[in-house]
Order: sequence, then C-alpha cells, then structure tokens
Amino acid sequence: MPNDSLTLTVRPLASALGAEISGVDLSRSLDDAAFKAIHDVWLKHQVILFRDQSLSEDQQIAFAERFGELQPVRTTPGLYKKNPYVLMVTNVVIDGQKGALPDGEMQFHSDQCYYENPAMATMLFGIEVPPSGGDTLFSSATAVYESLPAATKARLEGLQALNVYDYGNGATIKSDKIDENAPKFVHPVVRTHPETGRKGLYVNRLMTHHILGLPPAESEALLEDLFLQIEQPQFVYGHKWRVGDLVMWDNRCTLHARTDFDPGTRRMMRRVTVKGDRPS
Repeated sequence: MPNDSLTLTVRPLASALGAEISGVDLSRSLDDAAFKAIHDVWLKHQVILFRDQSLSEDQQIAFAERFGELQPVRTTPGLYKKNPYVLMVTNVVIDGQKGALPDGEMQFHSDQCYYENPAMATMLFGIEVPPSGGDTLFSSATAVYESLPAATKARLEGLQALNVYDYGNGATIKSDKIDENAPKFVHPVVRTHPETGRKGLYVNRLMTHHILGLPPAESEALLEDLFLQIEQPQFVYGHKWRVGDLVMWDNRCTLHARTDFDPGTRRMMRRVTVKGDRPS
C-alpha cells in the first residue's frame, strides 16, 4: 500500500549536516515524487533520520534499493546467511554467532574506503539500543574541506592516500607493517561528489594509513591536522539512537564514528549498503 498524499516535514539536526524527515512510513511503498523529495533532502543534508519506523528486513532492503544497486557484505560474508545484503552490527549472539563490530568505540571513518568502489550509502536500523552510549557521530567532509585555508586546499590537490581495513595495527598509531591480506586501496585525499559537485576530504583516522609520495613524518602530521579538523564540533552531528530509528548517510561526503557503551548491554543494528563508484 503506497504512502498516499505524502507531506514530508524536514527538521535540520545540526548546522553542518543531518535532517530528520517525518510524515512517512517506510514500510509502505513510495511513489516517485515522494522518493525524489527524500533523495533531495539526503543530498542536501548528507544524513537523514526517520524515527518510529517498524521495518522488516525485506522492507528495509526495498527502501535501500530505491537509491541504487545493493552491495553484498564483503568483509564478513556469510556471517548471517539469510540475506547477503544484510549485516547485523550487534553484540548479541544470533544463531550461535556474534555480530559484526560488536563492542566499543570506533573512530571516524568512511565505509568501505579500502575498496576500489566504496559504498555510496549506508542505512542503519535500530532494533535494540543501550540505555547510554553507542551513539553515532557524523562529520561533514564537504563542510570540513570548505573550511580549510586556500593554501591547504592547494597542498592537498592531487594527493592520494592508502586506506586499509586492518584494525590490528591500531587506529591512531600507524605501522609500516600492513597485513598483506587486508583489503586496501588508494584514493584521492579530496574527492568530488558525483551528484552535487562539492569537494570533500576522503581520509579518516581509522583506515587511512598514509599519503603517497610524502615522507612518513610529513604524511602523519598532515593527516593528523585533517583528522583534528574533521572532529571539530561545528562539523559534527551526534545521533542518540532510539528503537525504530532508521538513519542513512552518504559515504561520499560524510564520515562517522561510534561512542563507547557498556558491553553488558544489548545493541543491535541492521545494516544495508548501496553500491558506489570509484572516488575521483
């Protein structure tokens, strides 16, 4: 049954990025006009939030497919065999298996930046939420880039960086040793959004190992300066989860992080990602 006579209400969540969209039931089909309105809000605000949703796995997938072809789970394929496009981000044991990324803090990153074609979009649905902590922080990579001095922008022009999925080396202490089997790929330090044309930083504290062509100390210092800028409060929206929240973010122009939470409390999120193109 479609959403008839849909009237969206949009409320910005922070000055740099984020908007809550109300007046829509995502368990029901959207006509083209309604979807375009949602898509336009997403491109403008980079992160969109829908509260109080009741979504089955199939309904979440159906909504995600409106944005493009879905990306099968790559880093932990087969963790849940019911659907190749769904990843349960949880510390709850399901079918005898613990979920992906179960506990603890995660530093700012962009999903799948260690592949040639990273995810375009990530959609997370809140099923179980701890009483405190486990928040998701979002930073606008475009707003950060646009805030940089002209000399810094000129310095970054044409630079490339290696991104690696290798948490074993730590997120803040970069090592010369990289697991040869870890997914990794070189991408521009600054990428251009293919739909909006805005430029944004495409490096992150969790997965960017070094900038190519620079001495290690210079690479480390430059990256640290950029990471500190990404983490400035004026560029960040912190999302406190409620059960029934669906949050979708644009990996082409945002970074996200997770705050710590009590591992003795339950947290369960259902993740679906949409395929993207190679950053340029």
